Amino acid sequence: MAASIAHRMTGVALGGGTLLIAWWLIAAASGPAAYEVFLTVGAHRAGQAVLFLFVWALAFHLLNGLRHLAWDFGFGYKVSTARLTAAVVFVFSVLIAAGVFALTHFNGTFANGGGG
Repeated sequence: MAASIAHRMTGVALGGGTLLIAWWLIAAASGPAAYEVFLTVGAHRAGQAVLFLFVWALAFHLLNGLRHLAWDFGFGYKVSTARLTAAVVFVFSVLIAAGVFALTHFNGTFANGGGG
């Protein structure tokens, strides 16, 4: 049940998160000053939290969508299997989000409020 509710919530969050992607693209197209504002907001703790939650929502929704696809083919209906795959989706979505953030921080994407 928790995975089903989270799937719906992440779907809604991803709809709102597309505004972040639009802002990023508009800022990049508008020039260095506008892009610097995006990077500054993204480097702030609150910005980092929002970006992490967006990446987690994307990873969760993708993985849980694959789980639903398996159900469409008739796999994973057993209650114990459904619970196991739900837990796997939660764990791997957090690991993916953490991995993406680790890569961006080691690469310096948001280090010191600036790009690359």
